[in-house]
Amino acid sequence: MRRATTGIAVTLVCLVSSAAAQVAVQGETIYTADGDPLRDAVVLVESGRITAVGPASSVEIPPGIRTLRAKVVTPGLIDAHSTLGLSGYLNIAHDQDQVEASAAVQPELRAIDAYNPREPLVEWAMRYGVTTIHTGHAPRALISGQTGVFKTGARTVEEAVLKPLAMVAATLGEGARRDGAKPPGTRAKMAAMLRSELIRAQEYQAKRDTGDDRPDRDLRLEALASVLRGDVPLLVTAHRSHDILTALRIRDEFGFSMVLDGAAEGHLVLDHIRASGMPVIVHPTMMRARGETENLSFETAARLARAGVKVALQGGFEAYVPKSRLVLFEAAVAAAHGLGRDAALRSVTIDAAEILGVGDRVGSIEVGKDGDLALYDGDPFEYATHCIGVVIGGVVVSEETR
Repeated sequence: MRRATTGIAVTLVCLVSSAAAQVAVQGETIYTADGDPLRDAVVLVESGRITAVGPASSVEIPPGIRTLRAKVVTPGLIDAHSTLGLSGYLNIAHDQDQVEASAAVQPELRAIDAYNPREPLVEWAMRYGVTTIHTGHAPRALISGQTGVFKTGARTVEEAVLKPLAMVAATLGEGARRDGAKPPGTRAKMAAMLRSELIRAQEYQAKRDTGDDRPDRDLRLEALASVLRGDVPLLVTAHRSHDILTALRIRDEFGFSMVLDGAAEGHLVLDHIRASGMPVIVHPTMMRARGETENLSFETAARLARAGVKVALQGGFEAYVPKSRLVLFEAAVAAAHGLGRDAALRSVTIDAAEILGVGDRVGSIEVGKDGDLALYDGDPFEYATHCIGVVIGGVVVSEETR
């Protein structure tokens, strides 16, 4: 534990040491996620943003600037859905804030109020090249709370936050079922409760808008009203095909934007998902196949992508240590099972960024975007390859070989 704590302390000091950090990264191959790979190329980062990218013969590195070298450089990786920073590596009560079990519906719970940027699991992911995470309340309740998008390697929530409210997280299926006589105990009850809450939010927002008999503020209804207004999507975790279709019915009924999460049986309703136009954050490739995920496949991401569905990959949430899988490995397995190298890289970079609504900042190596880079000593999707460096906002936050 001493080593982990020391490592993250160094990272945090580095991140806040200079807002005008300059660094050049030279790669034998640079995958920009914005076109064809570049060979023998350079990325120049100044004041936290990428100012130049191109062949080494055409990008001049200013004298005295720190220069890193690697065989392969990619955009900083994005974990499109996890509970990192809310779930901790100790797996004991004091570092498990991903589920509030007192009620089935709690959209008012904010990720930024629970996120711990100093959690060692956040640093663990960062040192493998994960620079951005979409995290928040876990799929263990009908409406478990809010999610946010954060940069790894920061000292405070304020320094880490990229998007304080990204989505409101809901679940249809076994994850939402409560024990004993507590509702919801069945799928019909889940759908009925979700509809009831959305209707209440509609009525609340209508009264707030008209100013007639203006109701007192209600944090729960305000969160759901933000979904109904289209400010943020509803993130619905659903694995069974009939749960996916229920989610689509409710979406069509209320007209909100939705991101499907999980989709273990998505291949059974591919036409419906494609027609909906919604993106999918696919279940972790190596997730356990049991219960409602018994029909998952290493090929789920590939099948969805071939159908024209935009997909991203995730570390997910596990009830056991270490609580989340590493999205780099998930992408490697998906690449080998039909998704292919380019699409797999996009699923943990630019496609993930666009699904999360942060594509203007992260996800690709382009001039003007944040200087977030991952450096490798070989093919990132090969098991024997190591992450040898991580840059976030132009600051070198890791040079440890992982």
